[in-house]
Amino acid sequence: MAALKPEPTKSELTNPSRRSFVRKSLLTTFSTILGADIVYASFMPKGYIPVALSLQSNPMDGKNPEMIIRNEKPWNLEARPHLLDDAITPAKNMFIRNNGLIPENIDVDTWTLKISGESVVQEKTFTLAELKKNFKAYTYQLVLECGGNGRAGFYPPASGNQWEEGAVACAEWTGVRLKDVLNAVGIKLDAVYIGYYGADKHLNGKADEVVISRGAPISKAMQDETLLAWALNGEDIPLAHGYPLRLVAGGWPASVSGKWVHTIVVRNKVHDGAKMMGDSYRVPKNPVAPGTKVPDEDMKIIESMPVKSLITFPKSGAMFEKSRKLGVRGKAWAGELEVSAMEVSVDFGATWVQCQLKKPKNRLAWQEWNVELSFPEEGYYEIWAKATDSKGNSQPMVIPGWNPKGYLNNSCHRIGVKVK
Repeated sequence: MAALKPEPTKSELTNPSRRSFVRKSLLTTFSTILGADIVYASFMPKGYIPVALSLQSNPMDGKNPEMIIRNEKPWNLEARPHLLDDAITPAKNMFIRNNGLIPENIDVDTWTLKISGESVVQEKTFTLAELKKNFKAYTYQLVLECGGNGRAGFYPPASGNQWEEGAVACAEWTGVRLKDVLNAVGIKLDAVYIGYYGADKHLNGKADEVVISRGAPISKAMQDETLLAWALNGEDIPLAHGYPLRLVAGGWPASVSGKWVHTIVVRNKVHDGAKMMGDSYRVPKNPVAPGTKVPDEDMKIIESMPVKSLITFPKSGAMFEKSRKLGVRGKAWAGELEVSAMEVSVDFGATWVQCQLKKPKNRLAWQEWNVELSFPEEGYYEIWAKATDSKGNSQPMVIPGWNPKGYLNNSCHRIGVKVK
């Protein structure tokens, strides 16, 4: 994440030579810490701090652990970008975002899913075995991304887990289409929304208090790719990711994809479960000044996630010889849309190089990209990544509009490398 230096003093503002001296001093300091000259320093945005110095841990020191523990109660875990290099994310490298305590003593043989709510024709309950027997199974690669991925970049800081870039994954999910189950039960014409209830326990230990109960419009519920899944990458879903049954709705905030699901309700209004109101997974309808308290009526529910990309190779902090080209690769995704173009820059956004971009495996899967880069001289460089979606929306180079909970930061991913 980019960071800004303190506001210039009055003497700096009124004295051009003083401003020049301050900038040169900063660049000298940065270069000393990085152990290399910043090659395109003249293109650095005003007040910008190199990515190698602005992260919570310096990627240039070679001491970073592989996964980042954001919280232990509830359990929240983030992957470092290089761990997301696989086309299909392994379970061990998937981020974990829990709101309550993981359920214990699950008996898959007695697990049931109830479909209820004011907009179902007749309430019905299925065992997991009945779901597998009575409905056709489908497999899709689907992007799940925490709505707060990138929250660490906002200022003033937003409350919540300070995710950097790794609260995203694209795994292969297998299950039955939610729409097939809903159609089998019967949905009334007044159906507006679905909501889920899971078996996770509240941190306060109260069995009757719901931890999280979110959902989506009926149109999202009826998409082909919205699954009631029991398998992740061809195996039983790991307990931390929702075993034995999970709702999976790719392209939207991962909070829509409820874990340990035992009930789906079909509503004749927007679902009003836990973490559907206030500033939970909601953003201002219109831009607001940082730090503003936004009334509930001026907030909107997050739906499709914005266009975004990630550099998965090399790691930030990589060092290599000037004589060889550097192969750079990563992933890009765009919520309900497809990514249409992918570019990278090595001169702080002054110029951009087009990347090779693969088509997604299926709708709502991420897309792989790659490019070969050359560097003109020894020193410190930053590689910036920028994706553009099928409607022409591109990632911003700066943190997008502030919001109370730090959602939807889709600014360009940056890594620092050294050429020697």
